[in-house]
Amino acid sequence: MTPRAGDILHVTREASVQFVTPMLFRVIRVHDWPTYDGWLWLDGYQLNAAGDAVERRSIFVQQDGLQAVRAKPVAEQRPRNMLRNHTRPRAAIAH
Repeated sequence: MTPRAGDILHVTREASVQFVTPMLFRVIRVHDWPTYDGWLWLDGYQLNAAGDAVERRSIFVQQDGLQAVRAKPVAEQRPRNMLRNHTRPRAAIAH
């Protein structure tokens, strides 16, 4: 798979021996830097189990070792900002 911005990946030892402990990673960008065949530099965020970004990282991985994670259906995703669901207060009308 070729990752793209926004993709969520499960990064394990299959991608690089440095990932003894697997992690979830949300891609910000794929660099076009020259590397060994089949290897990529990725910028993104390490995610916790809830899907929240906990650390920004740049990682060097084997493209064939990356595993895409399917995103939750929209109905299961929690709102990012609860304030968006509230209406604005109406302006007071002067009498």
